[in-house]
Amino acid sequence: MNSRLIAVAAAFLVAVSCARAVDDLEPVPVDVNAPIVAEFIDEMVGEHQFDKDGLRELLGKANIKASIIRKISTPAERTLTWGEYRKIFITKERINAGTEFWREHREMLERISLESGVSIEMIVGIIGVETYFGRITGNDRVIDALATLAFEYPPRVTFFRNELKQFLVLTREEGIDATVPVGSYAGAMGRPQFMPSSFRAYAVDASGDGKRDIWNDWADVAGSVANYFVEHGWRSGEAVTARATFNSSWKEALPKPKNTLKPSTTVEGLSKAGVVFATDLCADSKAELRGYEGAGGAEYWVGFHNFFVITKYNRSSMYALAAYQLGQEIAAKARVDGS
Repeated sequence: MNSRLIAVAAAFLVAVSCARAVDDLEPVPVDVNAPIVAEFIDEMVGEHQFDKDGLRELLGKANIKASIIRKISTPAERTLTWGEYRKIFITKERINAGTEFWREHREMLERISLESGVSIEMIVGIIGVETYFGRITGNDRVIDALATLAFEYPPRVTFFRNELKQFLVLTREEGIDATVPVGSYAGAMGRPQFMPSSFRAYAVDASGDGKRDIWNDWADVAGSVANYFVEHGWRSGEAVTARATFNSSWKEALPKPKNTLKPSTTVEGLSKAGVVFATDLCADSKAELRGYEGAGGAEYWVGFHNFFVITKYNRSSMYALAAYQLGQEIAAKARVDGS
């Protein structure tokens, strides 16, 4: 269905001449009679007891958008260096906004940090990178994003088909009109930008009002971020990462930027190889040396267990470092300001 959109998007991405840019194409309503959509509807009826006619009507209100295909095909992590990526998130304005957020919600953040073991700086770092403390939450309806990717993006159709299922189930569970939520081009929702499956698995009611509201309730947002980290193995009080240099024992080639998502050695192994960094972690603690192309040249960082927990939130080592550094900058300013 709507093969015209896929063809034009693909042509755009390989720089083939097109009559008009992808973003200029009008959205196309989902064809509920198309085999792939009809099959999906039947699955939802059989697996989750949805009403067939009602679901057909709902999906018919969703739009296939070529702009979404373009965006997901060219994420920033593939096109930006670390220096360029960092400039987006580690700014004076965002640090000031985070400090104000910390000041305004201090009691709530302290409570959630104490209960979860996840530091305040890590919670605010994530929220700051994800949505600029609620200022940037996306411009696409979630149902449009997920329908587009579930039915018109073959590289990840299985993943997004499941996320569309999860979204429809959660809107029924939470009593939400599925045509209303707005999020990212990939279907991430609310102030913490949870995918639907993450919402169902990790979102919590931290305010005690009987709802899991990641759109409007900051306690639920912070509590859900912290719970996500806890469920993925966050270790309270442990280091996240440390800047690294090298001594004369280092004999290997310097590491190039690479999106490694799990550690392959230990603190002791790196130290013996000639990597110099500061940590109070045990010698057998997992660690990984990482290279980044910074604004001032090559940077080297050692990521520990908690660093790779951050990559569970977003599978990008640049994202993990940005969230960590933003949180640290906000914490430093909050201390200076007496927040």
